[in-house]
Amino acid sequence: MDVREEAVQKKLELGGFLTTGTKYPLKDAHDLSVAYTPGVAEPCLRIKDNEELSFDLTCRGNMVAVVSDGTRVLGLGNIGAAAAMPVMEGKSLLFKRFGNVDCVPIVIDSDDTEEIIRTVKLLQKNFAGINLEDISSPKCYEIENRLKEELEIPVFHDDQHGTAIACLAGVKAALRFVKKDLSKVKIVVNGAGAAGANIARLLYLAGARDITLMVSSGVLNKNYKRLDSLQAELIKLLGQEEKTGTLAEMAKGADVLLGVSAAGAFTPEILKNLAKDSIVFAMANPNPEAMYDDAKACGVRVMGTGRSDAPNQINNVNVFPGLFRGAIDVHASKINDEMKLAAADALANLVSDEDLREDYVVADAFDERVPLAVAKAVADVAVKTGVARKK
Repeated sequence: MDVREEAVQKKLELGGFLTTGTKYPLKDAHDLSVAYTPGVAEPCLRIKDNEELSFDLTCRGNMVAVVSDGTRVLGLGNIGAAAAMPVMEGKSLLFKRFGNVDCVPIVIDSDDTEEIIRTVKLLQKNFAGINLEDISSPKCYEIENRLKEELEIPVFHDDQHGTAIACLAGVKAALRFVKKDLSKVKIVVNGAGAAGANIARLLYLAGARDITLMVSSGVLNKNYKRLDSLQAELIKLLGQEEKTGTLAEMAKGADVLLGVSAAGAFTPEILKNLAKDSIVFAMANPNPEAMYDDAKACGVRVMGTGRSDAPNQINNVNVFPGLFRGAIDVHASKINDEMKLAAADALANLVSDEDLREDYVVADAFDERVPLAVAKAVADVAVKTGVARKK
């Protein structure tokens, strides 16, 4: 059976993949008194006097919401709130499986920026963190930025930052393998949407300096007609206001080529003209910019994709469960850049120098060390940077 059909059949069989569970058994009248009236009054009063206790005295302390408006779902586009629900449910399952984080899928039946912001703000007292998902750009930037300013809990748009963290981790490990320096290599990022723009930004924060960000028409520069706020910031940061050129021209001699664009964008000609010991991560889903075997045949030294059926999968699931685990364990008020960089370093260093291979620069999603390493690194940095309310 095709996996897509199996997904339908399994959901029909189970009635979805999520349910609620309880930690406290109701065996008798005494248990009922503790769980509900009259016992429940005391936790209520203590939280009234100190709202911070809601993280310790209720399920809120381990509860995250994954929130979408369904305007940019996977490779499906604007399919609406109801149709986005299976993805949010799946994401919630991953939170629980890989980070032991309880998660509630929430789809908002509106594509109005202000309505989405207001809805999430009204719901924040239920959760320890908010994971934004599958919201179209550039709207997603304003929603995340506003919520980060106006909420007291972490807000994280995984399509932007999860991909960037996973990609940076893979790049750093691959560069260790080929013995090249991040600050000196030539990097080309093809695709300047939410994921691509944030990959370029995080690479810069990590110390990379020769980065060129591309759109379908060529180098992203000041003349790009659909320039959004983050892209405008990046063309100045990367010094490409006047820069021009095609992907083939810019990729010639590049040490690292990263794709969050379209299937088949990395042609054999482009791949053969990269630098010696080149690194290529083709992350378009479900079909990458180049297939693994084709890129290797063109001489690429380290190749990775977003697919699970090839080595070096660049996968957000290596990031968000551990990231939120670490953030909510210390009651962080936000997820800052330092925490993102720490998560990338933790992931990159999971693959030791002795274990690095062309087909193993990225730890497997089912490696039990992954969420633990990310969580510890994120929690430590949250404390050090002063955004943790609990040590």
